Amino acid sequence: MIRIEKYNPQKEKIWNEFIATAKNSTFLFNRNYMDYHADRFTDNSLMFFKDETLIALLPANLKNDILYSHQGLTYGGFIIGFKARSSLMLELFEELINYLKSSQIKKFIYKPIPQFYNAIPSQEDLYALFRNNAQLFRRDVSSVINLKDKIQFNELRQRMIKKATAQNLEVKESKDFESFYKILQENLQTKHATCAVHSLEEITKLSQNFPENIKLYSCFKDGVILAATWIFINRRAIHLQYIASNEEGRKSGALDLIINHLINEKYQDKNYFDFGISTEENGKVLNEGLVNQKEMFGARAYCCDHYSIEL
Repeated sequence: MIRIEKYNPQKEKIWNEFIATAKNSTFLFNRNYMDYHADRFTDNSLMFFKDETLIALLPANLKNDILYSHQGLTYGGFIIGFKARSSLMLELFEELINYLKSSQIKKFIYKPIPQFYNAIPSQEDLYALFRNNAQLFRRDVSSVINLKDKIQFNELRQRMIKKATAQNLEVKESKDFESFYKILQENLQTKHATCAVHSLEEITKLSQNFPENIKLYSCFKDGVILAATWIFINRRAIHLQYIASNEEGRKSGALDLIINHLINEKYQDKNYFDFGISTEENGKVLNEGLVNQKEMFGARAYCCDHYSIEL
């Protein structure tokens, strides 16, 4: 018999311990990351026990009688251990749906964790979604490089790297979040009329809380920052959360030099390099200019899906 318990801060320790040993988790599910924006969401994360043993977690929030596998995270879904099998996932979904119905929740929105983040195959939830008549309502395109079988950068990217190298630009890890954030905000406001999801304070705090998982790499010319990227480092994959460059940086190939450094030098031991999505309007529009930039580095499409279950 599976027992479902709503997460509360007193369960933080066992939650984080489970995250550290699960087969399909990343540090984004650690409560020290999740709770940085607790004021923006009504957390309704769930814990699943069998014979008093924690067997699964579901990071989630509640909004307008809809349970989301957390809106504050890029991806979500059930987090399970290495011993979990398909039959257990079916049981988890059955118990969850009964629990949600009894709680008068009308709909469940589910975002599976991209497979390339998982330690081993972990798509038991996709089968359970099918068995429960889940509807695919959104599909985003993320651009990903297989670091163990890379496609060569195109000629333009190679030329820009040579140009940056010839100017003696320097790439290194940096703690100058303020200079990076200023360039980032200028880029977002000029090109997209928007702002970063994270504030400067949040970027700084998260980087301090997760020094091995969140890093800032910047490109300098004579000590002046030209471009930078804020990256998330997981056990198998690197994700570019933000990239930013000033005008001189764009002309000199500063970002090209950073990305080349990360892919071909710093993180060769990882399996995947994730540039993130290039789709807009809930996946209905492909930003062709943006995706083209990523594909020039050898990235190719990986789909990130969203499902709904009417209750």
